[in-house]
Amino acid sequence: MVRTTPHDPPPDGQEPLYRRIATELLGELREGTVPPGERLPGERRLAGHFGVSRETVRQALELLRRDGLVATDRRGSHATLPGLPVGTPVSLTFPVGARTAAPDGVARATVTWEAPPADHAEALELAPGRPTLVHRYRYATADGQGLRTAVTSFSAVALAEVEELARYRDRADGTAAAQLRRAYDWMRRAGLTLHHRDAITPLASTPSVRVTRRVHDQYARPLEITDLVVDAQRDALVYEFTLPGRAVQAATDRHRSPVRRTTGAGSRR
Repeated sequence: MVRTTPHDPPPDGQEPLYRRIATELLGELREGTVPPGERLPGERRLAGHFGVSRETVRQALELLRRDGLVATDRRGSHATLPGLPVGTPVSLTFPVGARTAAPDGVARATVTWEAPPADHAEALELAPGRPTLVHRYRYATADGQGLRTAVTSFSAVALAEVEELARYRDRADGTAAAQLRRAYDWMRRAGLTLHHRDAITPLASTPSVRVTRRVHDQYARPLEITDLVVDAQRDALVYEFTLPGRAVQAATDRHRSPVRRTTGAGSRR
């Protein structure tokens, strides 16, 4: 949503300004600016977008609520227009590279409250040295081969808006097991729309590759970054893509980022 020209109050005899805003907002929703079921921007942001007061936005939203086109709950207001539900890509699992342990495999995950790696802090817009929730994942077969390790750092936004993640701060001592397999589900339940980009690069002088996943929300705010290291000689990375429905095509295309893949390190389907 981008708008720079504010609306002037309507001359006498014309429809109320809030009705015009409701009509324009409904048109944008039908174009797929916000997919069905996803949270709308807040009143302040909508007011700036349409160049009107927050009170006008409230009246417009109330009009759409009465018509059943917008619903409001503890997450805020969200579109209820008919359309395909927002899908959860199979490949978007937390952490990237997580897998069901084979009979001869062992997986372990822990969390700590510490300053993340410098590149993570930069990606998450954290001040150097500022602590955050850091998740570590390790998977290996009984013979020590097929090793996968992943380190994830969460942003201040993620911890502020996702209650389930914030709860881990007081027990993030790095000793107790911490399975955050539902982290992405928690983010979606908090009203965040997830967009991610995976970059795959080889590690010099080793048979391993690094997969770096960056996840941000519908407002381009960073949520988390993960670095996964996997043995490319013994393992494969499979990426699955789901084409969006027509109703959400435009919104999805704006956020889709390319995935770079190293030959021999994985496959696509």
